[in-house]
Amino acid sequence: MNSALFHRPKHHALLSMLLGATILMVILAACGSGGGGTTTGNTGPKGCKKIGVLLPESDSSDRWESKDHPLLQQDITTSLPGATVDYYNAGNDATKQQTQAETALTKGDCILVVAPQDASASAAIVAKAKSSNVPVIAYDRLIQSSDLAYYVSFDGVAVGELQGQYIVDHHTKGDNVIMINGSQTDNNALLFNRGALNKLQPLFDSKELNLVYQTFTPDWNNQTAQTEAEAALTQTGNKIQVAYVANDGMANSVIAALKAQNLAGKVVVTGQDATVAGIQNILTGVQSMTVYKAINLEAQATADLVAALSNGTDTASITKGSTTATSTGANIPTVLETPVSVTKANIADTVLKDGYVTKDQICTGLPAGTDTGGICS
Repeated sequence: MNSALFHRPKHHALLSMLLGATILMVILAACGSGGGGTTTGNTGPKGCKKIGVLLPESDSSDRWESKDHPLLQQDITTSLPGATVDYYNAGNDATKQQTQAETALTKGDCILVVAPQDASASAAIVAKAKSSNVPVIAYDRLIQSSDLAYYVSFDGVAVGELQGQYIVDHHTKGDNVIMINGSQTDNNALLFNRGALNKLQPLFDSKELNLVYQTFTPDWNNQTAQTEAEAALTQTGNKIQVAYVANDGMANSVIAALKAQNLAGKVVVTGQDATVAGIQNILTGVQSMTVYKAINLEAQATADLVAALSNGTDTASITKGSTTATSTGANIPTVLETPVSVTKANIADTVLKDGYVTKDQICTGLPAGTDTGGICS
């Protein structure tokens, strides 16, 4: 028997198997070449028109729903014609925010804008997005991840310095100071505290001022802030002259604690966010100042970055070489806007002039004769 003839069928069978395997590999490679996988529909940032916006909460400050949400929606769709925005609010729940991010990626969102509820936990969102070739812009609050694409916010240290400087300029020697800081899981709260201490620590060290109580407030919870203020009042026998409070929502709760001890209006109280309630408290004399952050600037810068990513254009003119270091050792391209101190003296020239709040908003419900700033009279 001819051995060559005997082995020919086996040889052809082997060739057929190899050819079939090669064709299968080519087909699989083609199916998986979508830049982010076929299960999510993500195609990477170039040409992206599906944007996921994830905000952290709405209970500690009304800015997230009254300002950030509508401004981001408006500015992204204006700056990137044809874009759609999928919106989520985590309700102060880091686990919920991660689930929302996974939902956004599954729906095919190819750029994420995330204001993290937890600066460290949200690194998992960035990692998940990266695996789908989706860049993440940290909005307002830094995410501690080396894979973060951009960071847009206000200068947090400068915010704290404005608050601290007000206390420096309006204290009496020997005043007792309490510090009600924001949530330790929010990098901004750490920056605000650092900025405030830049101004106040020298006075604490020299005993010009006495730091008698300091705490960080989980989730920026307003009711917790009131409980903290009540504890400080009890601890000091109501001998408090200055209350550094990180934002207006908590300041309003601290003021409630002061009112219960007939101290409202007698204690220097700081705030932040220039909320309607905060401005009203300033006009009635129970809050001393707030920090105005023109959120329209922050939202527009974010929209500009989204459009640049989608269009594949350079972002250098947006970030201007600015970077922010994360705890992971990365330097993230950054846009930082400038905050402004607001007191009774400049309400008209800042938040009212810019239309951030309206006269109707701050005057509605204000008891007659309590407007010490003359805005509503």
